[in-house]
Amino acid sequence: MAADDNPTRGQRQFGACAACHSLRPDQNMTSPSLADVWNRKAGSLASFSRYSDALKSADVVWNDKTLDEWIKDPAHVVPVNSMTFPGIKDAQPRADLLAFLRQATKKGGSQAAQQNGPMGSGMGGMMGSGQVPNLKKLDPEDRVRAITYCKYTYIVTTANGQSRKFWERHLRLKTDPSSDGPEKNAPALVRAGMIGDRADVIFAEPGEISAFIAAKC
Repeated sequence: MAADDNPTRGQRQFGACAACHSLRPDQNMTSPSLADVWNRKAGSLASFSRYSDALKSADVVWNDKTLDEWIKDPAHVVPVNSMTFPGIKDAQPRADLLAFLRQATKKGGSQAAQQNGPMGSGMGGMMGSGQVPNLKKLDPEDRVRAITYCKYTYIVTTANGQSRKFWERHLRLKTDPSSDGPEKNAPALVRAGMIGDRADVIFAEPGEISAFIAAKC
């Protein structure tokens, strides 16, 4: 690591990655976990099932050189991959990011990195931080009691008795059966959006969704 490569600056750079990549082993989000990524073959993490065919067939092993090239221009390293990130063209921010990832992705490094990582406020901020919140124990304002639907609008009532209206395209229904997911029949409301106008409702399993939502005007 060069003397001027700064992992603290790199941790801030990771904020752009954290919406899709976790640092926790096998905690996959939109994209695979980065834990223990050094010396791992591209497209080979067994717990992640959404790799593009291009990445799975690529003859690439992640190391300082290949990760630097990937962060600079993913489409150049593996054409026709599904990575939407355009890349970081400036060398110093890439070097800072790699300096952070060297520390954060090794065994035992992710917990400290996540505790000090780029976080927003509240549960909504955690969803974009690379740290998936544990939804087993929810405050009343985060635990969904009922959902009704009327004329393009979802009305979400939480356990504290408050109701919020969301335009149908601003409320996303998701599932999480993992150990971090909600208890059965106790879905979680995770707020998002700059003004709180969007949210996710996360259920324990798909079968709960249709049973939980009532058409009512």
